[in-house]
Amino acid sequence: MAAAATSIILPQFPTTSVTVPSTALPNLPIRPFRTSFNRVSGSRRSALFRVKASEDASSSIDTDELFNDLKEKWDAVENKPTVIIYGAGAAVAIWLSSVVIGAINKVPLLPNLMELVGVGYSGWFVYRYLLFESSRKELTTNIESIKKKITEA
Repeated sequence: MAAAATSIILPQFPTTSVTVPSTALPNLPIRPFRTSFNRVSGSRRSALFRVKASEDASSSIDTDELFNDLKEKWDAVENKPTVIIYGAGAAVAIWLSSVVIGAINKVPLLPNLMELVGVGYSGWFVYRYLLFESSRKELTTNIESIKKKITEA
């Protein structure tokens, strides 16, 4: 069997070298390197970046009003020690869960296993509740019933 050889002929362009005499370029003065932005002129700075600030009454927060509202709500609470205990318990629970998650992340294969479990559960949830219209309706009725139980209690 004879192997067919394919050759590609590339066009050759004439090469001419242009030499530029070194006297054609003017000698520029050497400027010292400065890192300060204060040296930039005002017109150049404003051309680069311009920010216009305006005050909008709807987005302003009145701190005195906020503190007065919080004080009124705190004064309306009947069992203050219980609220403080629940708040402290929530802070401890958040701290403890952070410690546990940090410890789990240090175990070599456990974080990857947890991520696999999370991806698997997310896939199951999408298949079970979001993929079909009838299951989406079922999910919305479940959510509405939970909302109703919470607001009635």
